[in-house]
Formats: sequence, structure tokens, C-alpha cells
Amino acid sequence: MVNVQNTGNDRAWRRRGRDMLGTVVWALIFIWAGVVLLADNLGQLARLQLPVPYVVGPWRQLGLEAWPLIFLGAGVLVCVEVVLRLLVPALRRPIAGRVLIAVVFLGLGLGSLTNWMLIWPLLLIVVGVAMLLDGLLHGR
Repeated sequence: MVNVQNTGNDRAWRRRGRDMLGTVVWALIFIWAGVVLLADNLGQLARLQLPVPYVVGPWRQLGLEAWPLIFLGAGVLVCVEVVLRLLVPALRRPIAGRVLIAVVFLGLGLGSLTNWMLIWPLLLIVVGVAMLLDGLLHGR
């Protein structure tokens, strides 16, 4: 059983041992996914396809399908959560797992626009740096 003390500023963000920031971020991810899927079903995502002149390859037609856009938005939301956890002392918790989730989401979102042979090594580097920083900041 986890013993969480509700003192000071963190009382509003932690109720009955739950992390409210994590709950808010996951709720926003589900809302984002619903909005993107609804826009796709209504044909609005097709309007976001922007031709980019003088560019070759997959970047020539800048625009995303529903699932990559959902993963990109989820990755950005989890990155915002990580930044808030680093900046606000009342919200501090270990972030290595959250950084891993953000990196995977961003990788899945960018996978259709880039080469996976470039994405995965970069993802491993980011995860390793996050683990190193997490260990150094928390003195483990």
C-alpha cells in the first residue's frame, strides 16, 4: 500500500494517493484522440494537407493521417507533463517512464514522415539520457 502524505501545495493535485496531473494528461489524450478521429470522419483532416514546394520525399505533402496525429498530440501532452513535473516541486515524481512513453508516442507519430532507421536510435538516446537525468536528480 502506498502512503502518500497530503501536505501543502500538492494536496489539490494528489487525492487519495492518485496523481491528478497524470489523470488530467490522460483525459486530455483521450479528448485529443476523439477530436482527431471526429475530424477525420468528417473529412476535415484532408483539408490540412499542405503542399510544400521544393521538397522531395514524404515531407512533400505536409499533413498527417489520424493515428500519427493522435500519437503526436499524445507525445506532446506527455512532454508537457514531464516539463511540469520538473518545474513544479509539488508535482515531482519520477519521470523516466513518462519520458519513455512520450518518446514512443512521438516516434509513432513521426514514423510516417521519417525513416524508422533514424527514429529508433534517437529514441534510445533520449530514453537513456532521461534515465541518466532521473537517476542524477533523484540521487539513486
